[in-house]
Amino acid sequence: MAVSESDADTSMSQLAITKQQLRRTIKSRLATVSRDSAKAQSQAIFNSLLTWPPYANAKRLSVFLSMPSGEVQTDAIVRHALRSGKDVFVPYLHKSSLDVLDMPARVMDMVRLRDLSDYESLAPDRWGIPSIDPASVHERESILGERPDDAPEHADRPPGLDLILMPGVAFDIDPNSGRIRRCGHGKGFYDFFLHRYAAKMSAKGRSDSCPALLCGLSLTEQFSPTLGLSVPTGPLDRHLDALILGNGEIK
Repeated sequence: MAVSESDADTSMSQLAITKQQLRRTIKSRLATVSRDSAKAQSQAIFNSLLTWPPYANAKRLSVFLSMPSGEVQTDAIVRHALRSGKDVFVPYLHKSSLDVLDMPARVMDMVRLRDLSDYESLAPDRWGIPSIDPASVHERESILGERPDDAPEHADRPPGLDLILMPGVAFDIDPNSGRIRRCGHGKGFYDFFLHRYAAKMSAKGRSDSCPALLCGLSLTEQFSPTLGLSVPTGPLDRHLDALILGNGEIK
Protein backbone atom coordinates (compact mmCIF):
# COMPACT_ATOMS: atom_id res chain seq x y z
CA MET A 1 0.00 0.00 0.00
CA ALA A 2 1.38 3.40 -0.98
CA VAL A 3 2.02 5.88 1.82
CA SER A 4 0.23 9.19 1.27
CA GLU A 5 2.05 12.50 1.53
CA SER A 6 0.02 13.43 4.62
CA ASP A 7 0.92 10.12 6.30
CA ALA A 8 4.59 10.70 5.52
CA ASP A 9 4.42 14.22 6.96
CA THR A 10 2.75 12.87 10.11
CA SER A 11 5.43 10.19 10.48
CA MET A 12 8.25 12.74 10.12
CA SER A 13 6.58 15.06 12.65
CA GLN A 14 6.25 12.21 15.15
CA LEU A 15 9.91 11.29 14.56
CA ALA A 16 10.98 14.87 15.29
CA ILE A 17 8.93 14.90 18.52
CA THR A 18 10.38 11.56 19.67
CA LYS A 19 13.92 12.73 18.96
CA GLN A 20 13.37 15.95 20.88
CA GLN A 21 12.04 14.02 23.87
CA LEU A 22 15.15 11.83 23.81
CA ARG A 23 17.42 14.89 23.61
CA ARG A 24 15.76 16.44 26.66
CA THR A 25 16.14 13.23 28.64
CA ILE A 26 19.81 12.74 27.76
CA LYS A 27 20.72 16.40 28.25
CA SER A 28 19.10 16.32 31.70
CA ARG A 29 21.24 13.31 32.54
CA LEU A 30 24.40 14.96 31.17
CA ALA A 31 23.83 17.95 33.44
CA THR A 32 24.62 15.68 36.39
CA VAL A 33 27.93 14.41 34.95
CA SER A 34 30.88 15.89 36.83
CA ARG A 35 33.90 17.29 35.02
CA ASP A 36 36.06 14.63 36.68
CA SER A 37 33.83 11.86 35.32
CA ALA A 38 33.79 13.34 31.82
CA LYS A 39 37.58 13.75 31.97
CA ALA A 40 38.10 10.13 33.08
CA GLN A 41 35.75 8.79 30.40
CA SER A 42 37.43 10.93 27.74
CA GLN A 43 40.80 9.51 28.79
CA ALA A 44 39.45 5.94 28.50
CA ILE A 45 38.17 6.71 25.00
CA PHE A 46 41.52 8.23 24.03
CA ASN A 47 43.40 5.19 25.34
CA SER A 48 41.21 2.83 23.29
CA LEU A 49 41.53 5.01 20.22
CA LEU A 50 45.35 4.86 20.30
CA THR A 51 45.41 1.10 19.65
CA TRP A 52 42.39 0.98 17.33
CA PRO A 53 43.64 0.23 13.77
CA PRO A 54 41.25 2.61 11.93
CA TYR A 55 42.67 5.51 13.96
CA ALA A 56 46.27 4.30 14.00
CA ASN A 57 46.22 3.85 10.21
CA ALA A 58 44.28 7.02 9.38
CA LYS A 59 46.31 9.66 7.56
CA ARG A 60 43.45 12.17 7.25
CA LEU A 61 40.73 12.45 9.87
CA SER A 62 38.21 14.90 11.22
CA VAL A 63 37.37 15.36 14.87
CA PHE A 64 34.92 17.68 16.60
CA LEU A 65 36.20 20.25 19.10
CA SER A 66 34.42 19.87 22.41
CA MET A 67 32.19 22.03 24.51
CA PRO A 68 33.61 22.52 28.03
CA SER A 69 31.10 20.03 29.47
CA GLY A 70 28.38 17.59 28.52
CA GLU A 71 30.31 15.58 25.93
CA VAL A 72 33.55 13.69 25.31
CA GLN A 73 36.61 15.95 25.50
CA THR A 74 38.72 15.64 22.34
CA ASP A 75 41.72 17.85 23.18
CA ALA A 76 44.05 14.86 23.73
CA ILE A 77 42.93 13.29 20.44
CA VAL A 78 43.61 16.44 18.44
CA ARG A 79 47.02 16.91 20.00
CA HIS A 80 48.05 13.28 19.47
CA ALA A 81 46.86 13.24 15.86
CA LEU A 82 48.76 16.43 15.02
CA ARG A 83 51.92 15.23 16.75
CA SER A 84 51.63 11.93 14.84
CA GLY A 85 51.71 13.72 11.50
CA LYS A 86 48.07 13.13 10.60
CA ASP A 87 46.09 15.69 8.61
CA VAL A 88 43.50 16.89 11.12
CA PHE A 89 40.28 18.59 10.03
CA VAL A 90 37.76 20.25 12.33
CA PRO A 91 34.19 21.47 11.75
CA TYR A 92 33.59 24.96 10.41
CA LEU A 93 30.06 26.38 10.21
CA HIS A 94 29.31 29.04 7.66
CA LYS A 95 26.43 30.70 5.83
CA SER A 96 25.24 28.63 2.91
CA SER A 97 25.95 30.02 -0.56
CA LEU A 98 24.14 27.18 -2.35
CA ASP A 99 20.81 27.89 -4.03
CA VAL A 100 19.17 24.57 -3.28
CA LEU A 101 15.61 23.85 -2.12
CA ASP A 102 15.36 23.24 1.64
CA MET A 103 19.01 24.23 2.08
CA PRO A 104 19.74 25.11 5.73
CA ALA A 105 20.86 28.68 6.38
CA ARG A 106 24.15 27.44 7.85
CA VAL A 107 26.16 24.45 6.68
CA MET A 108 29.28 22.66 7.82
CA ASP A 109 32.60 21.93 6.17
CA MET A 110 35.79 20.43 7.60
CA VAL A 111 38.91 22.61 7.47
CA ARG A 112 42.48 21.59 8.18
CA LEU A 113 44.52 22.60 11.19
CA ARG A 114 48.05 23.57 10.17
CA ASP A 115 49.83 22.32 13.26
CA LEU A 116 49.70 22.22 17.06
CA SER A 117 50.38 25.94 17.50
CA ASP A 118 47.55 26.69 15.06
CA TYR A 119 45.20 24.55 17.16
CA GLU A 120 46.34 26.21 20.40
CA SER A 121 45.67 29.64 18.89
CA LEU A 122 41.96 28.97 18.31
CA ALA A 123 39.71 31.25 20.35
CA PRO A 124 36.59 29.84 22.08
CA ASP A 125 33.20 30.81 20.70
CA ARG A 126 30.19 31.74 22.85
CA TRP A 127 29.72 28.06 23.79
CA GLY A 128 33.37 27.71 24.80
CA ILE A 129 34.29 25.63 21.72
CA PRO A 130 37.67 26.40 20.10
CA SER A 131 36.77 27.85 16.70
CA ILE A 132 38.39 28.58 13.37
CA ASP A 133 38.81 32.29 12.57
CA PRO A 134 36.65 32.96 9.49
CA ALA A 135 39.40 35.24 8.15
CA SER A 136 41.75 32.26 7.89
CA VAL A 137 39.40 29.84 6.14
CA HIS A 138 40.42 30.83 2.59
CA GLU A 139 44.01 29.89 3.45
CA ARG A 140 43.09 26.40 4.63
CA GLU A 141 42.39 23.14 2.88
CA SER A 142 38.74 22.16 3.23
CA ILE A 143 37.05 18.87 2.49
CA LEU A 144 34.17 20.23 0.42
CA GLY A 145 36.18 23.05 -1.12
CA GLU A 146 39.52 23.07 -2.88
CA ARG A 147 43.08 23.17 -1.65
CA PRO A 148 44.49 26.71 -1.53
CA ASP A 149 47.36 27.76 -3.76
CA ASP A 150 49.87 27.16 -0.97
CA ALA A 151 49.10 23.43 -0.84
CA PRO A 152 49.67 21.70 2.52
CA GLU A 153 52.79 19.70 3.21
CA HIS A 154 50.94 16.43 2.67
CA ALA A 155 49.45 17.36 -0.70
CA ASP A 156 50.48 13.93 -2.00
CA ARG A 157 47.73 12.38 0.12
CA PRO A 158 44.44 11.77 -1.70
CA PRO A 159 41.47 14.04 -1.02
CA GLY A 160 38.80 12.98 1.42
CA LEU A 161 38.96 11.53 4.91
CA ASP A 162 39.85 8.13 6.33
CA LEU A 163 38.01 8.60 9.62
CA ILE A 164 35.35 10.96 11.01
CA LEU A 165 35.05 11.16 14.82
CA MET A 166 31.54 12.39 15.52
CA PRO A 167 29.71 13.89 18.50
CA GLY A 168 26.07 13.27 19.29
CA VAL A 169 23.46 13.58 22.00
CA ALA A 170 22.52 9.90 22.15
CA PHE A 171 23.66 6.61 20.64
CA ASP A 172 22.44 3.03 20.62
CA ILE A 173 22.59 -0.20 18.60
CA ASP A 174 19.64 -1.37 16.53
CA PRO A 175 18.71 -4.76 18.06
CA ASN A 176 17.54 -6.08 14.69
CA SER A 177 20.33 -4.98 12.36
CA GLY A 178 23.16 -4.42 14.83
CA ARG A 179 23.79 -1.02 13.25
CA ILE A 180 24.85 1.93 15.39
CA ARG A 181 22.33 4.73 15.58
CA ARG A 182 23.03 8.37 16.45
CA CYS A 183 20.81 11.25 17.52
CA GLY A 184 22.44 14.65 17.04
CA HIS A 185 21.46 18.08 18.27
CA GLY A 186 18.81 18.45 15.57
CA LYS A 187 20.51 20.95 13.26
CA GLY A 188 21.44 18.37 10.63
CA PHE A 189 24.98 19.68 10.19
CA TYR A 190 26.63 16.26 10.02
CA ASP A 191 23.87 14.62 7.97
CA PHE A 192 24.05 17.33 5.33
CA PHE A 193 27.85 17.41 5.35
CA LEU A 194 28.02 13.63 4.85
CA HIS A 195 25.52 13.83 1.99
CA ARG A 196 27.57 16.49 0.20
CA TYR A 197 30.84 14.72 1.01
CA ALA A 198 29.63 11.42 -0.46
CA ALA A 199 28.44 13.24 -3.59
CA LYS A 200 31.82 14.93 -4.02
CA MET A 201 33.76 11.70 -3.56
CA SER A 202 31.43 9.96 -6.02
CA ALA A 203 32.17 12.67 -8.58
CA LYS A 204 35.85 11.89 -8.09
CA GLY A 205 35.25 8.24 -8.89
CA ARG A 206 34.85 6.83 -5.38
CA SER A 207 32.09 4.22 -5.35
CA ASP A 208 31.66 4.14 -1.55
CA SER A 209 28.36 5.49 -0.22
CA CYS A 210 30.47 7.40 2.30
CA PRO A 211 34.21 6.88 1.76
CA ALA A 212 35.19 7.43 5.38
CA LEU A 213 34.69 5.39 8.52
CA LEU A 214 32.17 7.06 10.85
CA CYS A 215 32.84 6.66 14.58
CA GLY A 216 30.85 8.19 17.41
CA LEU A 217 32.40 9.16 20.75
CA SER A 218 30.01 8.73 23.67
CA LEU A 219 30.00 9.23 27.41
CA THR A 220 28.30 6.26 29.04
CA GLU A 221 25.42 8.59 29.97
CA GLN A 222 24.78 9.15 26.23
CA PHE A 223 24.37 5.45 25.48
CA SER A 224 20.59 5.36 25.62
CA PRO A 225 20.12 1.62 26.39
CA THR A 226 21.41 2.41 29.89
CA LEU A 227 18.18 4.41 30.29
CA GLY A 228 16.02 1.79 28.65
CA LEU A 229 15.54 4.11 25.66
CA SER A 230 16.17 3.68 21.94
CA VAL A 231 17.34 6.13 19.29
CA PRO A 232 14.68 6.78 16.63
CA THR A 233 15.93 7.24 13.07
CA GLY A 234 14.47 8.33 9.76
CA PRO A 235 15.45 7.85 6.10
CA LEU A 236 17.96 10.72 6.21
CA ASP A 237 19.80 9.50 9.31
CA ARG A 238 23.11 7.79 8.61
CA HIS A 239 24.25 4.84 10.70
CA LEU A 240 27.75 4.81 12.18
CA ASP A 241 30.44 2.20 11.61
CA ALA A 242 31.74 2.26 15.19
CA LEU A 243 31.15 3.72 18.63
CA ILE A 244 33.63 4.21 21.48
CA LEU A 245 32.08 4.44 24.94
CA GLY A 246 33.32 6.18 28.07
CA ASN A 247 34.36 2.86 29.60
CA GLY A 248 36.75 2.34 26.67
CA GLU A 249 34.60 -0.27 24.95
CA ILE A 250 34.57 -0.16 21.15
CA LYS A 251 31.38 -1.34 19.46
